Amino acid sequence: MAKRILRLLETAENVVMALLAMALIFGAALQVGLRLFDYGVIWLDPVLRALVMWIAMLGALAAARHDKHINLDALTRQLSGMSLRVARIGTFLFAAGISVVLANASMGLVELDRESGTMITEHIPAWWSEIILPVGFLLMALRFAIRAFVLPDPDAASVPTAEPSP
Repeated sequence: MAKRILRLLETAENVVMALLAMALIFGAALQVGLRLFDYGVIWLDPVLRALVMWIAMLGALAAARHDKHINLDALTRQLSGMSLRVARIGTFLFAAGISVVLANASMGLVELDRESGTMITEHIPAWWSEIILPVGFLLMALRFAIRAFVLPDPDAASVPTAEPSP
């Protein structure tokens, strides 16, 4: 049951990310096309910038979901058994802590823009576009905290070795 719910959430995240990417591509192409005729939609550029932020955060969530986020594994290549497990727990808990700090900082930005009434367009408050930041960082913190104590699949547990560059 839990795996099914996780699969549904993953599918929903992927669909939202794909729809936002398509909207971004369409909006950018429209703006470029309109500029060829010395015209443009004044509110479209700030909306496209907000879409980039949303796609970036959703992409970071997807990377964290599959353990494809940035990580430095020089030490873990030398470890095995219990020492690898302890290092893995420490790494994921550290990442969770950093994500909580970033969520707190980004919530400060959202609150500041909400209180000051900052707008990205005439009718869209800036905090609407920024709310993805604290939500995304909190979701990443949750994922990292869970991953700290959940053993990976045996296939995923093997650490790939880097190929020397030519």
